[in-house]
Amino acid sequence: MRTRLVDPSSEEMQAIPGGGSGIARALICCLVVAALIAIAAWFMWLFFQIRNVASMDQAAPADAIAVFGAAEYNGRPSPVLNARLEHALDLYQRGLAHTIVALGGGSDPQHSEGGVGRDFFLAHGIPDDRIIAETTSSDTEASVIRLAAIARENHLHTILIVSDGTHLFRIQQLCHAHGLDVLLSPRVAGKSVGNMEIADRYAHEMIAYTLWRMRLH
Repeated sequence: MRTRLVDPSSEEMQAIPGGGSGIARALICCLVVAALIAIAAWFMWLFFQIRNVASMDQAAPADAIAVFGAAEYNGRPSPVLNARLEHALDLYQRGLAHTIVALGGGSDPQHSEGGVGRDFFLAHGIPDDRIIAETTSSDTEASVIRLAAIARENHLHTILIVSDGTHLFRIQQLCHAHGLDVLLSPRVAGKSVGNMEIADRYAHEMIAYTLWRMRLH
C-alpha cells in the first residue's frame, strides 16, 4: 500500500477548523481588549485624580501667590481670568502672601494675560513692588517653567497656586516636576456650569496631562 502524502496547501488541510490563523486572530483580539481595558483604567484613574484635587483648598501662608492666566480681551480680563484674579486678591488681602505672580502671555502683541493681571492688582491697591508679571508663556507648561525661574530668582520657596479646579492637578504635577513646592486654591466656580462644559474641561485636562506624560517616557 502506498503512503499518501498530504500537501499542506490542499483543501483538506485548509478545512481543518481553528488553524494557525485562528490562533493569531484570537491573540490579537486579546491584546486589543487588554489595551482598551488599560486605557480605560488610566483615564478613570486620571478623572478621579483631577476631581479630588479640584475639591481641595489648601490656602495657607506662602511666599507668593501665583495666578495662572486665561483669556484677556483687548486688555480686559475674561470672566474666567477675572474670577482667578479676584480669588488671588482675596488670598492676598487675607495676608497669606506678600507677593503676587500673574502668569500668561497671549496672542495680542499689545496685551498679555500677565500684564492684565498686573493692572488688575494695581487697580485694587497692591503696590507695584509686590507684583511680578510674567508675560511670555504660551501654555500651562511654559507658565510653570517661567514660574520656577521666578521662584529661584526671588527666593520663593512655597507658592500658593490659583486657577480653575480642574486645571490644578496638571499644574501640581508640572510644578513638582520642576521642583516647586506648591499649595493649591481653586477659584470660585461662579455661575453654574453645564454638564457639557464640565465634560469638555475634564477631557481637555486628561488629554493634555496624558500627552505631557508620554513626552517624559
